[in-house]
Amino acid sequence: DKLERYNYIVYIANDYSDIKSIFLAEDPHLVLLDINLPNYDGFFWCREIRTVSKVPIIFISARFSDMDQVMAIENGGDDYIIKPFSFDLLLAKIKGVMRRAYGEYAENKTKDVLDADGVYLYTNQNIVEWNNKKIELSKKEFALLYILITNLNEIVPREKLLEELWDDIDFVDDNTLSVNIGRLRKRLEDIGIYDAIETKRGQGYS
Repeated sequence: DKLERYNYIVYIANDYSDIKSIFLAEDPHLVLLDINLPNYDGFFWCREIRTVSKVPIIFISARFSDMDQVMAIENGGDDYIIKPFSFDLLLAKIKGVMRRAYGEYAENKTKDVLDADGVYLYTNQNIVEWNNKKIELSKKEFALLYILITNLNEIVPREKLLEELWDDIDFVDDNTLSVNIGRLRKRLEDIGIYDAIETKRGQGYS
């Protein structure tokens, strides 16, 4: 409740059996993660999240040993808060990691942002932003979107996309590109971008 007063949208995971799937579905900008969880501990889920995202992760735990804190960082965490803690400390930690990841302290923030008619591509983070909504894409999805945007108002042949995205197109099924295009369209729709990719039958995409 307190975080929501500061305009943060909070989602609490209630199913601890597959936190990675919940993460992918909700696509948060920040994760607060305990160590002691049912089924698998927080270290495990941190490693799982790190396979798909660079999202900031703050561990919150009653475990206070140096080893626990070291393991949290080595498994991919960005910060560690020991329970009990004050809300002011939590808020400061959240603001700090958010600034480093997305704000004024983010690496190469200005240089590595591509603006295409209000759609922002953060090339170092595989993030696309539209109307203040951000989503992190997979490497293939982001590469695909980058090629299409940098060839705006042009038809990009399927062959060019295949060559750019896969090292050896002889081993890539023709349907693979269509599947990736479909996934990218769905991801863009999640942040309100509709009909952004047009299929040019027999030619490619624009």
